[in-house]
Amino acid sequence: MKYSIYVVQMFLTLVLIIGLVFVFPIYLHAEENVVTVDIIKYKFEPQEITVTPGTTVRWTNKEKRQYHSVWFKQLNEVEPDYIFPDESYQRKFDKAGTFPYRCGPHPEMTGIVHVKK
Repeated sequence: MKYSIYVVQMFLTLVLIIGLVFVFPIYLHAEENVVTVDIIKYKFEPQEITVTPGTTVRWTNKEKRQYHSVWFKQLNEVEPDYIFPDESYQRKFDKAGTFPYRCGPHPEMTGIVHVKK
């Protein structure tokens, strides 16, 4: 009986070590090219960001009751779904350029993403 408990403990320890060595670094790498923009008090914070190609920008609605959107209207895109409180929207930027955006329901809310190599 003691031997089988020892084997199970060793097996679980091995699984934990493998998870830490192989899985955890993958999780960290997946988040390293993500830049966050908060939506709070009818503003994008920060309003203007500069990122490198391949970066994902995540907008998170920190308002208590208000919905917003992140609309790249100048790219002739359809306005995306609204982001309700505690929800987020993300977009990956692969090409260099300047990408202005605005909130669909609140056109006074604007922001810019600069993508530079």
